[in-house]
Amino acid sequence: MESEDLDTARRIADTIHAGFVDYVAEFNLISRRARSHFEKREWPLQEADASERLNLHTERVWQTVSLVEDLLGGTPDRRGKWRLARGHFKRRIAERGDMVLAETYFNSVTRRIFTTIGVDNDVELRWFGATSVPRGEASAEMFTSLTRTRDSAALIASILESCEFDAKWADLEGDARRVAARLDSFLLDTWDSLDVDSVDMLRPVFFRNKGAYLIGRLRQLNRIAPIVLPIIHGEDGMRVDSLLLTELQVSRLFSFTRSYFFVEWPNPAELAGFLKSLLPMKSLAELHTAIGFPQHGKTSLYRSLYRHLENSNDKFVLARGTPGMVMSVFTLVSFNVVFKIIKDHFDPPKNTTRDAVMRRYKLVYNHDRVGRMVDAQEFENLSFDRDRFDPALLEQLLTEAGGSVSVTGNQVVIRHVYTERQVYPLNLYLREMSADKAEAAALDWGAAIKDLAVANVFPGDLFTKNFGVTRHGSVVFYDYDELTLLEECRFRTIPDSDDHELEMSSQVWFAVEPGDVFPEQFPTFMRFPRDVPDSIWERFCEVHGDLFTANYWVGVQEELAHGDLPDFYPYPQHLRFRRRSTKAAE
Repeated sequence: MESEDLDTARRIADTIHAGFVDYVAEFNLISRRARSHFEKREWPLQEADASERLNLHTERVWQTVSLVEDLLGGTPDRRGKWRLARGHFKRRIAERGDMVLAETYFNSVTRRIFTTIGVDNDVELRWFGATSVPRGEASAEMFTSLTRTRDSAALIASILESCEFDAKWADLEGDARRVAARLDSFLLDTWDSLDVDSVDMLRPVFFRNKGAYLIGRLRQLNRIAPIVLPIIHGEDGMRVDSLLLTELQVSRLFSFTRSYFFVEWPNPAELAGFLKSLLPMKSLAELHTAIGFPQHGKTSLYRSLYRHLENSNDKFVLARGTPGMVMSVFTLVSFNVVFKIIKDHFDPPKNTTRDAVMRRYKLVYNHDRVGRMVDAQEFENLSFDRDRFDPALLEQLLTEAGGSVSVTGNQVVIRHVYTERQVYPLNLYLREMSADKAEAAALDWGAAIKDLAVANVFPGDLFTKNFGVTRHGSVVFYDYDELTLLEECRFRTIPDSDDHELEMSSQVWFAVEPGDVFPEQFPTFMRFPRDVPDSIWERFCEVHGDLFTANYWVGVQEELAHGDLPDFYPYPQHLRFRRRSTKAAE
């Protein structure tokens, strides 16, 4: 019997390992195509691959679960056999460069087999302590180190030529001169010298949407600065569109409001470690997510949260901002994340369902977030100590979301929750920040709404309370319960009437169909809080008053109907080397 158990355990471990290997092979195949799509300007195919890759992990995990269930059969001691399988699996992955991803894959299968609540040390691959983070410092395979033997233009030209794209450059020498001029200016301003000990450039190229990105770091003594060359491919050939040299600029490139990169490398942890050296404020969870592994990003966030709970004593409390009608939102102030639980019932005028809300969050996950929508990660069956919850919060959660929240002994069990990076609610930001910052945020709010529109997204609720401000000062959308595709809306002008009394009536006196939107009504609920200076609202209307017209929205719909993918750049317009349009693009 013991020999039979060992054999079954090995087969289970081998089956999970084979499922993981198949997943990685398919993932890399899709990622590899990104280079060809960029070289051939196959933007619709790039978008299709992005959508396919997003769901690949979940599909492969469920296939593996089905195979493993057949192997377990009617085994009386499923946990005992699983522990044996776990040991065999650990030995199988010990030498893999993508070991951390393999652990996540194993745990994804495990949690579905055992419907795990909280943390199950008995069957999962669990470790909440410190782990080594490979930085690739001695990895000549991952990056190449260059030194300046002539001028900066020659150095940049050699970097560009080393990529060996199967596409022509529109003006490589001119690009090299422009990049070199900005680089030299940065070095003199920041390091008081043109001296650079080395430039470490990653060999793998990062692709996203219509852009390719060469990423590296500048080194002088113990100093490190990022260097990123964004490349665009137009009809006349490839061009370097900008040069990013600060942590702030590059952090926006890897923002939680952006879609994930295509980049192929056999050791993703090593790649994330290199990026961490450039972006010390970014968590490993964010970096793994940014390079296309959101499931492992979830694992890293999960581990970070529980590790944080073991080393802190503050309580979960209600999040700042206006309470929502669909979600109960709370946070741990010392941990930069908010938790959102769908309520059991929605008060009028909300007319939606739990399933509809979840579909909208799924839509955001699969859609290009264009730097304007916060990435929401979905968790199931989390468990926390009851004494970590503010009593008033716990009472509210049990009252409003009892279908998702329960108390078992000293544990609070959350059946379903979304997590998002915490941002500053826009309605509070406008009231609490200086007039200059408030005006900048107000104008960027209008730009955010327009960016979403061009990306075929209509927020539904345009209240300032549904938007927030990131630490970079960008305005983002985070409340998705009324979100819809722009193409599904019908933007109308309020019809005229010969009856003055009807026009002045508080009741709608004309026919309204589902999907009808009347932009003329937007100022009524978009107006800023009363204690925000009127001059800021007036400035907003001056710059973005077209949002209040049906013509603007219909015009965007007509552009979308042509089928061309829009351009969005993950850096400010003023950083671009040339300005061919008023829109920003990636």
